[in-house]
Order: sequence, then C-alpha cells, then structure tokens
Amino acid sequence: MEVIKLEQVKTLKCRECGREFPPTRIYACENCFGPLDVTYDYDSINIDERSFLGRPKTIWRYFELLPIVDASKIVDLGVGYTTLHKADRLSKVLGLKCVYVKDDTVNPTYSFKDRPAAVAVSKALEFGAEAVGCASTGNLAAATAAHAAKAGLPCYIFVPADIELNKIVQATIYGANVIAVNGTYDDANRLAAQAAEAFNWAFVNINVRPYYVEGSKTLAFETCEQLGWAPPDHVIVPVASGALLCAIYKGFEEFRILGLIEKSKVRITGAQAQGCSPVVTAFESKSDDVCPIERPETIAKSLAIGDPGDGVYALKRIRESGGVAVSVTDDEIVDAIKLLAKTEGVFTEPAGAVAIAALKKLAGSGTISTDEEVVCYVTGNGLKTTEAILEHIPKPIGVEPRLESLKTVAKLRCA
Repeated sequence: MEVIKLEQVKTLKCRECGREFPPTRIYACENCFGPLDVTYDYDSINIDERSFLGRPKTIWRYFELLPIVDASKIVDLGVGYTTLHKADRLSKVLGLKCVYVKDDTVNPTYSFKDRPAAVAVSKALEFGAEAVGCASTGNLAAATAAHAAKAGLPCYIFVPADIELNKIVQATIYGANVIAVNGTYDDANRLAAQAAEAFNWAFVNINVRPYYVEGSKTLAFETCEQLGWAPPDHVIVPVASGALLCAIYKGFEEFRILGLIEKSKVRITGAQAQGCSPVVTAFESKSDDVCPIERPETIAKSLAIGDPGDGVYALKRIRESGGVAVSVTDDEIVDAIKLLAKTEGVFTEPAGAVAIAALKKLAGSGTISTDEEVVCYVTGNGLKTTEAILEHIPKPIGVEPRLESLKTVAKLRCA
C-alpha cells in the first residue's frame, strides 16, 4: 500500500489543565494526570459533502478526523456506516413522530466496540507496538482480538479467572491469548495496566486510550450524513464509562466546526441501568461528583462500571446539551429488548436496550416531545447475551406431525 502521510492531528490536550503534548504514546497529563484528548488542525481540513462521494462505507471515510498519520497502517475489517433504521412501528407504539435506531449490532464483531478497536489497533501498528490487548469480559475483547488478527499482532486479553467461557469464546477464536487473573475484574484491569507499562504492548483502552476513544465519534458523523447532513434533535446513549457519550458529543461539534452541519445543538441523554447508575444519581441530585457504585447489579453487564472513568465528563456534556440522565430497571430492559425486536426486527443486547427503555420512559413522561427527531444508539447484538432473555420468551408450540394438529394451533393463534 502506498504510504500516505496525514497531518491533521495537532496535539494531545489535557481536559483538566489544558496543557498540550505532542501526539505520542502517552495517555495521561504529565502535569495533573488528567485524561488527554486528540486535537486536530481544523483549518487544514478542507472537506464538504461532495468529499465523501465514492469513499468506502466504513469509519475510514472520515479519515481526516481520525488520529492515524500513516494510512498504510489502517486495519480495516469494514467497521461502521451501519444502518440508521427509521423506526416507524416503534415510534407509533410510543406515541412519537420520528425515532431512528442506529444499529451497531451488525459490525464485524457485533458491537460498537469495533469502532474504537479499529482505531486503537491501527495506532498500535503506527507506534510499532509488539502486541495489543485489553482487560475485558465481552465486546471489547472480541473487537480487539479480531483487529489484532487482521493486523497480524499478538493479542492479550486479561479476564478474571471465574469468567464464564461463553464470554470469551469470541476473542479466543480470533487467536487471542486469554490471561485468567485470580481476582476480580478490577484486579485483571490493574495487571493489564502494569503489563502495558512493562512491555511494548498497546492496551487499547489504557495506554493508547486518547486515540481509541476517537473511533466512537464516527457514530455522530454517520448519523448526520445519513440524515442528509443534519443532526437530530435528540440522541439517547447508553452510559458505561461515559466515553461513548463524550465521543458522540465531540463528533457533532467537529462536524459543526467544519461546516458539514449548520448546528450541533443536539440534546444528549445518558441512559443507565438502575443497578449501576452513578451518572444518573449525580444528575438527579444536581451534584458535580459521580460517586462510585461498589457492587453493580444489573443484567446490562457491559454497562456495569461502578466507577466510570469519564462519568464526570459525560455528566457535563449531558447538562451542556440540555439532555437528561435516566435509569431503567432490569424488567424495563427486558421489555425493551422484546419491543425493539418485535417492532423493528433488531435484536439488541441489554446495553442497547437501555437506550430503548429510556426512550419509552421519557416518551411516557413527556420529557421527549412528540415533534423531536430522536436517535437511539443500539450498541451490541442480542445473540451475545441470550441468557438475559431466555426465561422471558415463549416456549415453542408443540404439534403432532399432522395437518389437523397444526390447524388447531393456527385457530388458537388467530383467536
């Protein structure tokens, strides 16, 4: 592949003190230890709607706004540009006029995590890392392992030793080395961070995190493009660490800066499961502090981060945008999984259903206006978490191998 040098990345900037650093392999401010964000030289980026004609329908169509300098290092599994469903039947059930579902269940490893993983593994190649990895028990493990396989890099996934095998089978089949750590997920994450420091390994959500999170903002880019180069009025985002919500906020703002949309004033609502809702608690109590949850208890396990690293920033973005933070029960999550499947033919995991359950709750309370154009981000495929729904679905209808038996059932079903 021809080596193309891209010069749009400007600095890494601390969110807390504002200090700037060269865009190297650092992930925390050397002054205050605050998180770092990639900044771009927007004045040097000259694109308009026509610039995207003929580009691949993946996240890489937005390469000017992604932190890869050497295009030959891009790891491409065809991630992104997922369907934006106009959810007419769901809208009707909820009494709303215009709801869209952004369906990231159809990415290569079936979740939105393919977006940040694609960017992080590409950046790891650019930095010359000898291996990549992460601490994860689900979607991120699969996404990182798949992109590592495509890149030809060894991959190390750190998990707690008591994890169920079905949680890591996807990462394992891609060839990842799964390291079972005797202890909790926090112990596994801590060891992964130590390994990132000790070896020339790039852990996607640790020591290349500033670049990793940039992949998620492509959800905002695609939403605007698929809506005819206009942002929606309101978006609902599942919240775990809070990084996804912050990235989506940044995506809308960058399109505004570049003149690709006229406005970026989008109401951004954060949705959490009631059994792990520290951001919602802070929002409702009008606090600026997000207090950790010691023991999360929810079927939405991929959202069960008791101490969200980007929680305070997500809280700030919600308030700045005029959105709200809302929590939903496990029963409401299950109902939302079934509602989305039956109305729109999309099967989501519990994390994505949290956004749908929040939509239903806010529509019922009048918090969402019937005139608003709303987008719900559905972040992962339901086939990854069938255990959450099995006891809530009807059993198969038994019949004898005779037409008369089937006719009896058909009459009952039609009654």
